[in-house]
Amino acid sequence: MNEMRGMRRRGFVIGALGVLAGACKPTGTPPGGQGSGGPAVLAVKVDNVGAARPQTGLEDADIVYAEQVEGGLSRLMAVFGKRVPEVVGPVRSARETDLDLLRQFEEPTLAYSGAQGRLQPLIDAAPLHAVPQGAKPGAYFRGGGKPAPHNLYLRPGSLGRTTSGTSAGTAAGFRFASKAPAGGQPRTRQTVRFPAARFTFDWSAGQGRWLVSMDDRPATNAHGTRLAAPTVVVQYVEVEPSRFHDVNGSTSPLSRTVGSGRALVLRDGRAYEARWSRPTGRSGTTFTAADGGGPLPFAPGQVWVVFAKK
Repeated sequence: MNEMRGMRRRGFVIGALGVLAGACKPTGTPPGGQGSGGPAVLAVKVDNVGAARPQTGLEDADIVYAEQVEGGLSRLMAVFGKRVPEVVGPVRSARETDLDLLRQFEEPTLAYSGAQGRLQPLIDAAPLHAVPQGAKPGAYFRGGGKPAPHNLYLRPGSLGRTTSGTSAGTAAGFRFASKAPAGGQPRTRQTVRFPAARFTFDWSAGQGRWLVSMDDRPATNAHGTRLAAPTVVVQYVEVEPSRFHDVNGSTSPLSRTVGSGRALVLRDGRAYEARWSRPTGRSGTTFTAADGGGPLPFAPGQVWVVFAKK
């Protein structure tokens, strides 16, 4: 009997400590777990087929990553740190490429519509806060006048505070400077081709940005404003078949973003040959001048990174 009373007392103390710990948990930590102390970012998987365009919220991202998916098509990942729009989308499913890519951030929040059944356990084990549609149905809605599945949108505010106000580019290890580095070659247009998708970036001296086109059509946001970025990076990586397939049986490509290789950095109407390096999954990605110079700074503002096959 005394032993049972002792167990009850210990249970009460443990429970009380748990309540206190919950009450003292810092506000604004990413959903799904405690924050790690590093800059918090929100990553959203965004649909990029014709039926999904124009997208909403891309203009507010610090980084827009473009990766190859099944059938040679493309999908985007918008990463927010400094500011978060009211709505982002259309939201689509995650891929294995995303897991290694996101390890360079401190336990980011990943919003996505879902994932292939065999991939979901890897997402659950990854150092990130996963908030798929099924886990936070109230944060997602159907709309935009598009057909399903291209009409799923996210209200980031419904996830709580997911960012810390630090640029996702800085968190990823990018360097920024207003003054353009020496060297480079004059360039006003750059096209990157996937097997079934195409990205073209045209330099606008008047705007001081690279205007984005996708599949030979000007890319705009939901309000009709042209998507544009001060810096575009073409990062050449290994693209190989992954262990996973989509619902149609097509193999999902895996872009290897850990390692090193060639890159092309576009800023201020010039193209700079560069080398990218990311020694480990937890490392940020650095870009240096290919001629042996030091770090290659990006122009302040949004950065588009397109993963092109070596």
